[in-house]
Amino acid sequence: MTTSTTLPAPAGSSAPHRHGRTSRTARPSAQLPGFRLSPRAQRIASSVATHSFAIVLALMFMAPIVFVVLTAFMSDQQALTGAWWPTSWHAENFAAVFDKAPMLRYYLNSLVYSLLATLGMLLSSVPVAYALARLRWKGRNLSFVLTVVAMLLPPQVVAVPLYILWARLDMTGTLWPLIVPYFVGDAFSIFLLRQFFLTIPESYSEAARLDGLSELGILRRVILPMAKPGVAAAALFTFMYTWNDYFGPLLYTGENPESWTLSLGLASFRGVHQVQWNLTMAATLLAMIPVVAIFFVAQKTFVEGISFSGVKG
Repeated sequence: MTTSTTLPAPAGSSAPHRHGRTSRTARPSAQLPGFRLSPRAQRIASSVATHSFAIVLALMFMAPIVFVVLTAFMSDQQALTGAWWPTSWHAENFAAVFDKAPMLRYYLNSLVYSLLATLGMLLSSVPVAYALARLRWKGRNLSFVLTVVAMLLPPQVVAVPLYILWARLDMTGTLWPLIVPYFVGDAFSIFLLRQFFLTIPESYSEAARLDGLSELGILRRVILPMAKPGVAAAALFTFMYTWNDYFGPLLYTGENPESWTLSLGLASFRGVHQVQWNLTMAATLLAMIPVVAIFFVAQKTFVEGISFSGVKG
């Protein structure tokens, strides 16, 4: 019979744990003192930072407009100085603009160009966008690719052949070379409307087909009422582009002052009266008023049309 002896542990060593693990003395973790915001304070700080950035951007964009407005009310002598605030307000500058240049005719030409071009875009681009978004036909994807290519094509590339075409038709010197192309479709408007039509559920169209509606009826009675924001955005884009267009009127109506639009008239106005900056700014302000007013009236619809047009692709 053997007896087992247990050797004493060496001095300075700890006895082994029952399960073979050595015991360790827990130490408090070192934590650096810091400042932590509460969730409510974090939301307030984030809101302040976001709004501060937005205010700075708004001031940057508003500064040129404020400069135009203030200069439009200055005298001829003060407009040539570095003063920002008018020492005396001259509202008669706006009446003098109509005496120095045929602004009413420029206004009328711009309205004719913008309104007819917008109407032509709606009549031609809406059916094409519907066909690209809803109908299934051979060559649809290729047609959409060609539409995107036409949208990316700079207008200066085709300016010379188009001018030769309109010159042979004896239509230069008028607004018709600018208006007629919108009645055969606008690539950007087709793309924008097609993207918006894709956001409308297909079930609405299927239900309308079961009720016996034709594709034209579905477009008129189902799609267009639901696509008002997208249609309004496309119309507003076209109106603003044609109202501010300078290259087109210069190319086709430059030889006939009777057909000049506001953008072309303002450029010639500044050339004739280049020292009278107060009158130039007054004429610029008069040209800005219609577009600014339309944008503020249709701002909500415009933003909805832009936001929904990028949902599906």
